[in-house]
Amino acid sequence: MALWSGRFTEDVSEFTQRFGASLPVDKQLYAQDIAGSKAHARMLGARGVISQDDVSAIVAGLDRIQARIEAGEFPFDINDEDIHMSIEKALIADIGEAGARLHTGRSRNDQVVTDTRLFAKQRCIDLMHANLELRHALVDAAKQNADVILPGYTHMQHAQPVFLSHHLLAYAHMFARDFKRLESARAAADVCPLGSAALAGTTYPLDRRMTAEELGFGGVTANSLDAVSDRDFLLDLSYAASVSCIHLSRLAEELVLWSTSEFGFITMSDAYSTGSSIMPQKKNPDFAELIRGKSGRVVGDLVALLVTLKSLPLAYNKDLQEDKEGAIDAARTLEDCYTCMTGMISTMRVNADAMRAQVNKGYLAATDVADYLAKKGLPFRRAHEIVGHLVLLCDRRGCGLEDLSLDDFKAESDLFEADITGQLDAESIADARTTEGGTGRSAIAQQMALVEKALGEDEASL
Repeated sequence: MALWSGRFTEDVSEFTQRFGASLPVDKQLYAQDIAGSKAHARMLGARGVISQDDVSAIVAGLDRIQARIEAGEFPFDINDEDIHMSIEKALIADIGEAGARLHTGRSRNDQVVTDTRLFAKQRCIDLMHANLELRHALVDAAKQNADVILPGYTHMQHAQPVFLSHHLLAYAHMFARDFKRLESARAAADVCPLGSAALAGTTYPLDRRMTAEELGFGGVTANSLDAVSDRDFLLDLSYAASVSCIHLSRLAEELVLWSTSEFGFITMSDAYSTGSSIMPQKKNPDFAELIRGKSGRVVGDLVALLVTLKSLPLAYNKDLQEDKEGAIDAARTLEDCYTCMTGMISTMRVNADAMRAQVNKGYLAATDVADYLAKKGLPFRRAHEIVGHLVLLCDRRGCGLEDLSLDDFKAESDLFEADITGQLDAESIADARTTEGGTGRSAIAQQMALVEKALGEDEASL
């Protein structure tokens, strides 16, 4: 019979025991559960609710249980239902009545959410460290390829030339925002619900702030009903993971495209590629594709939790048992994706000549030619039309804007002068974008300083 079976005359069936068990998932939270139980026991002893001898026996017993778990010697039994009952049963078997006093003044409801909050805080920290590693890899790649130029795209069509460093720093900014989301998720988890008991608090003279401080929480929950039913902090973690996976998926998609024969912009390291079982020439970007694919499951974890929480009345409901598996999966998947992407960015070879060759296609100087006319007083819309005519002329001749003669330009507008040819060099076009946030080298230098400053501040925050 279960530890809660006093009111029952028969046990649950084998099927319902298995169906209702959370142990296969929440046994991953054993360290958090043991830490919470030690803090609770010490607080009970400090308040005179249990004796110091009991406290010593409980703490020593929990230490032995943790050692057995970490040595792979602890016999997890599905009949124990969850990690809390499994550890408590083992503790009672080890130290007797002292172990049975541990649960004084608490419920599994506040116990489980305490464990989950401790887990969420730690996983946020782990993810923030992995996030920083990826950002460092992007910054390093941007510095190493500072003078590499490639086409910037809109609608997947050649648009304007940009420096590769500018392109890579765009992702560094995305992941910097992801760091802040993870930081916020950690802050959301940083309140201790122990002492809320089942839903209404307890009559024992607990010192909630003592347990919170020992467990490293920044404060305590303010409302016991909310405390045991709140999983918003897991939504925050799952949302942060989902957004970051979307960013990873966007970057992975570009790596997949750039590594094709059609683009040839990069060559992926063998360590992050696979071959074909039938085509010996193939070098597939499987791990970039996996990152792109895994974003779907992380978004699914978020949606599953949102739907689970929808319409739940106060306070605790068994539905909340379904809160952990998705969040655990989302955090693990994001961490793995961060690690994999860091490796790919750090080891890819940039084919600068292939990127530069594509800059000469697609009339990437067109906007600058229009700007040339606008700076001479022609309304931009009229300038836009004139350059459109020049592009059409190039289309008919099968040439580029740089191949047109001055007479060709003057046939469209007398404002064109001999210096128009200086507007058609890709490096000059890119470098002229000196507005804050632009692709010019001076603007990129400012961005780099901002990115590295944010990296330093975020590292210091950990």
